[in-house]
Amino acid sequence: MLVAERYEKIVRLVNERGSIRVSELSELCQVTEETIRRDLDRLEQAGRLRRSHGGAVSVRDQQPEIPYYEREIVHAEEKKRIAEEAVTRIQPRDRILLDASSTAWYMAKIVPDIPLTVLTNSMKVATELSGKEKIEVVSTGGILAARSLSFVGPLAERSLESYHVDKAFLSCKGVHAERGISESNELQARVKQKMIDIADQVILLADSSKFGVQAFTHVADLSEADSIITDRRVSKETLNRLAELAIPVSVV
Repeated sequence: MLVAERYEKIVRLVNERGSIRVSELSELCQVTEETIRRDLDRLEQAGRLRRSHGGAVSVRDQQPEIPYYEREIVHAEEKKRIAEEAVTRIQPRDRILLDASSTAWYMAKIVPDIPLTVLTNSMKVATELSGKEKIEVVSTGGILAARSLSFVGPLAERSLESYHVDKAFLSCKGVHAERGISESNELQARVKQKMIDIADQVILLADSSKFGVQAFTHVADLSEADSIITDRRVSKETLNRLAELAIPVSVV
């Protein structure tokens, strides 16, 4: 099989299955796993698939991110109340992480100018905090995702691995009792996974529209969240299920 033919076969298999492991591709293409890894790297560079841990996933079905200007106005009042509650969890000299969600941006707008270290992958959050003299802002850097104005990709992930924070304030696209926390695409999901890994405490900021939703890419089990802040529209069934899982919930 010619190299070009193998590339086409790999892309076809990934698109048909949604995701596939290196070991499977090695058997199906009758080449070594090391060859498959090199193939996947080249195909990812060409934008034809996305590398994942131990394999590859299709980019054909990746869900586009909602543009930031749209997210700012969707459920805005609920997100502002959630942000207000989240800010009460911050103490002077905390090292915190704010993701690139619109709720985290609302937090950045109202957090007092007190001694803090804030790690973020959000251009909007970093810009908002730049006028607060006592707050040290650390940006991850990385590939700029234009729709969310967030930094993602290998550089952002490696940057996050270099730090440790007391509290991570994160949002997401979906929160499901059984299927966990999810995001619209793998690049965002991988960054969120790293954020969870480096935090002593994970505080999930999720308005009621996020519950019961399973977005495209799994981020983490719901048990990874130490607490959840949501709004008054959340259903009693959801609250009961979260109580069964012993996850503290603040409703604002």
